[in-house]
Amino acid sequence: MSAVNLRGEGPVPAAWRTNTGTARPGARLGAQMTGDAETNWMAAMRAGDLAHAWTINARDLRQLSTPKHVGPRHLQRIWRGEPLDDARVLVRCYHGLGDTIQFIRFARPLRAIAREVIVWAQPELLTLISRCAGVDCAIPLHDGAPAAEFDVDIEVMELPFALRTDKEAVSADVPYIAAPGQPGQPLDPGFFHVGLVWSAGAWDTRRSIPLRLLAPLAELRHVRLHRLQPRVADEAPAPFALSDLTSPEIAGLAHNMSRLDLVITVDTMAAHLAGAMGIPVWTLLCMPCDWRWGEAGQAALWYPSMRLFRQSRASDWSHVIDGVGRTLATHSDLFASEHRNGRCHPKL
Repeated sequence: MSAVNLRGEGPVPAAWRTNTGTARPGARLGAQMTGDAETNWMAAMRAGDLAHAWTINARDLRQLSTPKHVGPRHLQRIWRGEPLDDARVLVRCYHGLGDTIQFIRFARPLRAIAREVIVWAQPELLTLISRCAGVDCAIPLHDGAPAAEFDVDIEVMELPFALRTDKEAVSADVPYIAAPGQPGQPLDPGFFHVGLVWSAGAWDTRRSIPLRLLAPLAELRHVRLHRLQPRVADEAPAPFALSDLTSPEIAGLAHNMSRLDLVITVDTMAAHLAGAMGIPVWTLLCMPCDWRWGEAGQAALWYPSMRLFRQSRASDWSHVIDGVGRTLATHSDLFASEHRNGRCHPKL
């Protein structure tokens, strides 16, 4: 079954789907918790109280009685407290592409204690993941058993709990993903180049923005807009000018992002990719948003280069678009002034 974008705009390209090929609601570290445990865990994560979240995880783990590797993969609890020190560790990536990108940062601290780190990940991500610090080997995820020998296995989203990560460590090693190959052809230095992603897919249509609502950004001086959103069949023409920087491959998307001054995106894989690469990225959030983006404010715990723009009312993007437009206008004018004086781009 193919996933469908907001308002019937067509299927999500294969390279941007989750590992099963069908989009689904955001997976959580507390996926098998029930009742108050899950509610309290999510509240702790929203508040950035990682220590309390890990206490909840530990208590839940002690009470867990279901066997490993049973049931839907995205609901499985893989790590059961086995020692990771001096072990050959298989990291299973059973959730979405964005989840894998977000949590693969913990391969590096894992490798500091493990003998070997093998990552069993979505094939679309192997080119990027195989280059990450701490990863000894990356092999393609499939429906069977992994073709690797290991002592302990763990799901990638369980790593911060297993390592008892604190807030300081979360963003300590960002960026941790780099675009492969040589830099691409430079874009026109006379413009401030912005890449756009506006659709997150049908599994959570609240996250997607109709492209027409972004039209005010096309009217800003000194700004050139580029399409990063994958093309789909039978889509309507864009209502304003967009240069094409799409790529069917995620590695190609990373390469194209590295040529831009800014990425503006809804809450989808592209936000995680830009953040993991240390690229300036503005993420537009629906209300209520996912736990990983916290309760309020513009700063993102997980990505230092990210700025968050939040809905003030559910389903209403007007406040978000107005804020993005005003901020981008101010910055583009500053960019033009700096460019005329031969100085570097102002910091976002």
